[in-house]
Amino acid sequence: MKVIVTGGAGFIGSHLVDALILRGVEVHILDNLVAGHNNNVNPRAELHEVDICSEEAKSIIISVKPYAVFHLAAQADVGKSVQNPKYDADVNIKGTINMLEACRDAKVKKFVFASTSAVYGNLKKDLLSENEKTIPASYYGLSKLTAESYIRLFYELYRVPFTILRYANVYGPRQLPKGEGGVIAVFLNRLKSADTLSVHGDGEQTRDFIYVSDIVAANIAAIDKGAQQTIQISTSKKTSINEILNRLAMIHGKNIHTVFTASREGDIKHSCLKNEKAYDLLNWQPQVDISKGLTNTYDFHKGR
Repeated sequence: MKVIVTGGAGFIGSHLVDALILRGVEVHILDNLVAGHNNNVNPRAELHEVDICSEEAKSIIISVKPYAVFHLAAQADVGKSVQNPKYDADVNIKGTINMLEACRDAKVKKFVFASTSAVYGNLKKDLLSENEKTIPASYYGLSKLTAESYIRLFYELYRVPFTILRYANVYGPRQLPKGEGGVIAVFLNRLKSADTLSVHGDGEQTRDFIYVSDIVAANIAAIDKGAQQTIQISTSKKTSINEILNRLAMIHGKNIHTVFTASREGDIKHSCLKNEKAYDLLNWQPQVDISKGLTNTYDFHKGR
């Protein structure tokens, strides 16, 4: 089997590439290396250093004729999306359309899309299902939601098969200290040089933190499951930023001084996603709890 992973030199994408190659899959990566890094690239994968918005990227998909395309490349920084909505839309909307057109022409059998809990915005509910209203609070969430709509319409018009995976807050080794869900990487990067951490807000905001290997497993399951479905990939467990800090202090073996600052524009107070649909349609459930995941991630950062 041949597949293409956009963003395959990045955080989640590189872990997905590794897992696919272990399964004997031929993997091609499309990545402009803006957020990705050569060091993340599996030597058995073929890296095409291109932008997903380019004609070259489109031509590669048509030439390779992969069975599946995993579209993970994105502008994923909420703050950057608020500051520069045009760039955010260019990457997340126009780039997705370009990939969809290529998949249509190459007759790709499955388009797996990495979406986000940010599509819901600040809904006042403890646990969100896939049927909730989508009212994004950032241009990032809006651009991802718009891309989802294009994916569904491409199926209606051209029969490009898809599965949309809405991720909770992903964390783990190789994550850059920025972007949506990157708070754990930010904290661990800071701990290398100081024992003082800065937190936006009061620290009581909660997230559904999910370890990267669980996200990878869901993507692989979506190759032949979840046809034309939108599915949340999450732990269905709320964890506050303050709880993350307490757990990191235990792993770190030292007290961590915390400075609380103003909340950022576009930030969401609480976010937790139901995962029953993933269990039913993908035969998937998370395997790594927050303690094990944080320890693995801490060890990775310490090793670097």
